[in-house]
Amino acid sequence: MLATVRALLNICATPLPAHADDWERRLLADPNLLGDIAFAIGGPFHVMYPARVAVNINGFRQAFERAGVDGAIYYGKKANKAPCVARACAENGAGVDVSSIGELTAALSQGIRGDELMVTGPAKSDDLLWLAVRHGALIAMDGLGELERLAALTTPTAAARVLLRVLPNGSASRFGMTADELDRAISVIGASGTVGHESIHLHGFSFHLSGYDAIARAEQADELIARCLDARTLGHPADTISIGGGFGVDYVAATAWSEFTECANRQWFHAGKSFDSYYPYHFPAPGPAMLTAILEHNALATRLRDNDIRLAIEPGRALLDQAGSTVFRVQGSKTRHADEHPYQLLTVDGTSLSLSEQWFDSEYLPDPILWPPRPGEPTPTCVGAASCLESDMLSWRRIPLPRRAEVGDLLIYPNTAGYQMDSNESAFHELPIPPKVVLHDTGDRLRWTLDAG
Repeated sequence: MLATVRALLNICATPLPAHADDWERRLLADPNLLGDIAFAIGGPFHVMYPARVAVNINGFRQAFERAGVDGAIYYGKKANKAPCVARACAENGAGVDVSSIGELTAALSQGIRGDELMVTGPAKSDDLLWLAVRHGALIAMDGLGELERLAALTTPTAAARVLLRVLPNGSASRFGMTADELDRAISVIGASGTVGHESIHLHGFSFHLSGYDAIARAEQADELIARCLDARTLGHPADTISIGGGFGVDYVAATAWSEFTECANRQWFHAGKSFDSYYPYHFPAPGPAMLTAILEHNALATRLRDNDIRLAIEPGRALLDQAGSTVFRVQGSKTRHADEHPYQLLTVDGTSLSLSEQWFDSEYLPDPILWPPRPGEPTPTCVGAASCLESDMLSWRRIPLPRRAEVGDLLIYPNTAGYQMDSNESAFHELPIPPKVVLHDTGDRLRWTLDAG
């Protein structure tokens, strides 16, 4: 028996249980709620808990307050388009970062005011620029041509509030402006924000960095303080630096992540699949702690305070940490073998397009939770999806589920609100896109509604 268990462990991935919030534990412990929602929806669905978004916003705000820095939080709306998230931002003092007319109007419809919008993205359309100006949004200019088009859309009574997006030193990004282009952009704007009879007011500079390096963000922000001070000599407010997003999220415990990354091999995966890299699912200084590290590096907070500069951030995933999960129903099961040992291969009622990490040629690693809980023997399990594509797998790796899954059981993938739900969704095969269900805490129990969108 012991030899069999050891052999199964050789073909099975090490466990990666996700950190759980109180609302998730209550949802899983309720004997009826998940089953009732699944019965009503009749297919896969996403669960949202916007009260957690409020907690995350407050965490970033407290980091600013501890550092004594004037901070502005703009939710990166691309991370999840659920109306309930924008509403949570409106109710808790956060703005929203948008990149399309659809995102802008959706944010307004949930109570975000025009001056609480940050409009980003490359070569924005004239219609988006015009609407952003009319609502008094802060607009991040990505290039000279875009700035010149914006100038033609402003009037003395409808001035534009802009940041100039900087191409960081050594970056090969297609976004942002070089030092020479920034100088030319400032000359286009002119002194005191006047271009002929139109007005553009330069409120500062922005940048985005790939990865999750706090020090690199602090050093880039520090460089832009000098640019703000130079812009002030021309009469511009130049009071804001936006460092974008990229605030890490801690999904799983350090020990579990270390064991997985040190031992992962093709033997753990269906059909010998392999991935070159993964999102860092354990992050030792996530979200607000990363912001604190940025502000503390080389006394950045002091430099910002001394020069009356506001630091803006645009977190997406980090504001959605533990704010939602994705639920599939098991609708088929097969037994396959690896090294002559059996494992379970499930088919669920949705597709991997609703769990979007594979968009980045990776896999979503926090272990799904099998519901309802029942006794049974640990079972190595892979999870396939409902389309006819061989590649349509939610979990290639053999997950150590606590028992053998049965048709009708639910699989809950935890903490999926950040990018997983929307980034790659598609009605492929004319399968329905999973709706979003919003949980409300009424004190004695959780209740649910469909999201407004």
